[in-house]
Amino acid sequence: MVAATDRQRILTAADRYLSQKPLTITAFPAKRSAGGLHDFFSQADYFWPNPKDPDGPYINRDGQSNPDNFDDHRRVMVALSIQMPALTAAWLLTGRSSYGKLAADHLRAWFVTPETRMNPNLRYAQAVIGVSTGRSYGIIDTLHLVEVARAASLLHTQVLSAEDAAAVKAWFREYLAWLNTSSPGKAERDALNNHAICWALQAAEFARLVDDEASRQEIYRRYCEIMLPNQMAPDGSFPRELTRTKPYSYSIFNFDGMAALCQSLKGLTPDPLSFQLADGRGLKKAAQFLYPYLKDKSAWKWAHDVEHFDALPVRSPGLLFAGVAFHNSQYVDLWKSLNPDPSDKEIIRNYPIRQPLLWV
Repeated sequence: MVAATDRQRILTAADRYLSQKPLTITAFPAKRSAGGLHDFFSQADYFWPNPKDPDGPYINRDGQSNPDNFDDHRRVMVALSIQMPALTAAWLLTGRSSYGKLAADHLRAWFVTPETRMNPNLRYAQAVIGVSTGRSYGIIDTLHLVEVARAASLLHTQVLSAEDAAAVKAWFREYLAWLNTSSPGKAERDALNNHAICWALQAAEFARLVDDEASRQEIYRRYCEIMLPNQMAPDGSFPRELTRTKPYSYSIFNFDGMAALCQSLKGLTPDPLSFQLADGRGLKKAAQFLYPYLKDKSAWKWAHDVEHFDALPVRSPGLLFAGVAFHNSQYVDLWKSLNPDPSDKEIIRNYPIRQPLLWV
């Protein structure tokens, strides 16, 4: 069903990407970064110069992204996350070597080749001028590597040599270790909102790629015992997301992240997609809460987002994963009807799963 729905979309995109060579962060030196050429750098979105002290530390304006921030590293990582999975999906559909070869070229450029690879950490992500050279919140930036890792797990030796495949896995194994052991990684893991879900989704999918079953089991335990009880209300809503200046987008974002996490953890028992607490809280309850507002945004009962409200909703992977898991054709039909390729930059930044063919 997913292949039939997305086949033409996938092939059209992949044909467009065949002419675009891999580009990594090393092509864009970040003068504001405290790191080096191979270190990913970004600035915290919602921080701006202080009008009362223009040369002093930046101040927070929640929900309002600063357009003057350095964005090149994010931009090329997002491009990787769009192009490489689309090429992989096209290769799976057609078997054409040109798609698979270029997908493998992206992996080599980012994670293998010494001259262009990224260092496997995020020490300098979401920096705040005059305050911090990097913050734990920045780990959410590599959410765009989740589908890259998923795609990498599907490429065979036909297009990726055993040596290169081992090198890619070594990169993700090292990055997973940094997520699990570094102070920023542990702080993000212990967050009380969507950041913890995004940490878990990354860690789960990277662990899946490198066959780290112990990490997958531990992530699932944290989801069941910590994240789900502390983040979801009995009605399936996410109270901490509803208090933000973008309650609609953050609610959808956390739902999609939670659904993708459960999809990544498939194979563990009890089934992550069907798991629920004693009071019924689980992915099914979250889908029941959000579905009416994805179907009809005008029914949304909370504040409108301060930015980009008109660009939502887009195609929600959570709808697909929940629809398949719970045999709910309404969810799947709505998923089919929504825009799969948003053009709004802010929506794209919070939209890491674009090729569900790789997931189901």
